[in-house]
Amino acid sequence: MPDTSDFSSDSRIVSQRKKEGIEIPLQKNVQARSASTHLEYVKFIHNALPELNFDEIDTSTTFLNTRFGAPIIIDSMTGGTEMASTINSRLARVAEKYGFAMGVGSQRAGLLNDKMADTYGVARKNAPNAFLIANIGGAQLAKGLSLDEIQKIIDMIRANALAVHLNPLQELIQPEGEPRYKGVLERISDLTKSVSIPIIVKEVGAGISGDVASKLEKVGISAINVAGSGGTSWAAVEKVRAESAKDRIKAHLGELFWDWGIPTASSIIEVREAAQDTPIIASGGLRNGLDFAKCLALGASMCAMAYPFLRHATESEDRLVEFTLTLLAELKSAMFLIGAPNIQAIKKSKYILTGALATGVKNR
Repeated sequence: MPDTSDFSSDSRIVSQRKKEGIEIPLQKNVQARSASTHLEYVKFIHNALPELNFDEIDTSTTFLNTRFGAPIIIDSMTGGTEMASTINSRLARVAEKYGFAMGVGSQRAGLLNDKMADTYGVARKNAPNAFLIANIGGAQLAKGLSLDEIQKIIDMIRANALAVHLNPLQELIQPEGEPRYKGVLERISDLTKSVSIPIIVKEVGAGISGDVASKLEKVGISAINVAGSGGTSWAAVEKVRAESAKDRIKAHLGELFWDWGIPTASSIIEVREAAQDTPIIASGGLRNGLDFAKCLALGASMCAMAYPFLRHATESEDRLVEFTLTLLAELKSAMFLIGAPNIQAIKKSKYILTGALATGVKNR
């Protein structure tokens, strides 16, 4: 019989890491310290004559040939541990009810253990019609993840799109990390030709530069999720884990690179200029509907949020729904105050860039 001890050990390690990936952001202060999203430097021009009624504002939009109730993605968070089943079920029901997209956490754990695959599959069970995004890491692609395994990941949640997450900083600091990225771009290029659903490439909190965006656009990906700095620091999360593992060098690196990355607003601007034909998903430290409106004005097509959804989903479904309604009210309020009756109008709105983003009225 084949030796399955290494397989079982890998499964347990990955599952424990997924569990800590939920607990640490909720229990420890691992948010950005001195870094910010730079969205504070984006100022809308107030419209004292909006000439519209608040209750007639339309938040619906189209992205990747799909209609959404609002330009919102519940970003990739969790799976691969038992507590993720409840979280993903609650998040999926909200995505289904309000017409949001939803991503699941990296699905490596689901490949290693069929029981853990169910912690991702509950998303589709609770959101039969929602746009769900599968998720695998660039490091796993470089390591040799097969097309059959990728298809299994897609089938696990009957995904509408596949996200490849780029997390070189996290892999560098993670005690069991795999900071091997040689050949990742070539594998992404292969995926665009061999997978039938859209390919989204996303960072996890350090941002996408214009140079990287240009390379990604050339290989034919469908969208870029910038996931800039200013929110949860995964260097900090892995620092906490490294301290528990008594890995002093990794813990030191986590402290040193805690605030590393491109601020979210800066990343959106860079990517928009470098890859003008590729839709942008804004994420990284977004905390309210006003942040969403600013990102849309800068050039994003959709906005994604993880930590706030996670925090409320772990409390209760009622709290999650209350947060969702607040988020939508914030977005609509920003639209009302700039006179934008729909999402397309936000993208044409006037704003001022101040501070680190420079000064000047912009009108896209």
